[in-house]
Amino acid sequence: MDSPQVQRILFHPRTTQPTPLPPGAEDIALSVAPDVSIGCRLFVAGNDKPTILFFHGNGETVADYDAIGPEYVRYGLNILITDYRGYGWSDGTPTFANLLADSHVLYKECRKMLVEREYRQALFIMGRSLGSASAIEVAQAYQEEISGLIIESGFAETLPLAKTLGADIAAIGITEEETFHNAGKIVKITKPTFLLHGQKDVLIPLWQAEKLHADSGARVKELQIVPGADHNSLISVGGKYYFMALQQFIEKVTGDSDWRNRRKRFRQNQSAVDQETDQDTR
Repeated sequence: MDSPQVQRILFHPRTTQPTPLPPGAEDIALSVAPDVSIGCRLFVAGNDKPTILFFHGNGETVADYDAIGPEYVRYGLNILITDYRGYGWSDGTPTFANLLADSHVLYKECRKMLVEREYRQALFIMGRSLGSASAIEVAQAYQEEISGLIIESGFAETLPLAKTLGADIAAIGITEEETFHNAGKIVKITKPTFLLHGQKDVLIPLWQAEKLHADSGARVKELQIVPGADHNSLISVGGKYYFMALQQFIEKVTGDSDWRNRRKRFRQNQSAVDQETDQDTR
């Protein structure tokens, strides 16, 4: 899988200089190996809110989420978006082995950060497209520590995806078990799992998400299909409903959606309205 032929198909790194920080965001550099630092960007809703560790898609960078990160915050979610080696302003060169090995380090550093900053320990692992491999790798390894797994536009089998991208890696003797093997790993994951996929995705067809959902070992699992969306348009097509679906899944898992919490939020919102009314009448 680390042969040049496969690497050219698997990875499409795009380098950028650090971009200006969006309001409320923070850049964090995480070391994954000697002299290799991965650029990450953290968007904070509050240290009492759940956190998402997010692995993005191929050809994307952390900076591509500058307009999206604040939407997660608006729905009460912290999100730490990570790059890969050779992407954005990160060091190194991406390889199959590095991608999986680095995901472990990034998870451990994220968990360490939550503890040091006294954040709530509810941590969800999320991966989009290529990032589904990192997310499933992490979720399988640390499922006793995480709250849940979220996969967007993810793949179950690597060989059909590679063939779509132009590399028949099965022809050179590589088996599915020697690839990312997402389907084989997700069988072992029992934590609540939420999958989102575009109905019109032709790069990673819907059957891949359906297989992940069917093979998932989670008792609590859900597949949301976004009508009319392709591989890259789930947010633009789904709009606020995309974020509402994520919020509802996370609140259900954390218990934040129970009646006591709904009543507490109602009272807090009502108090804020009353304060604004008092100020307007003075």
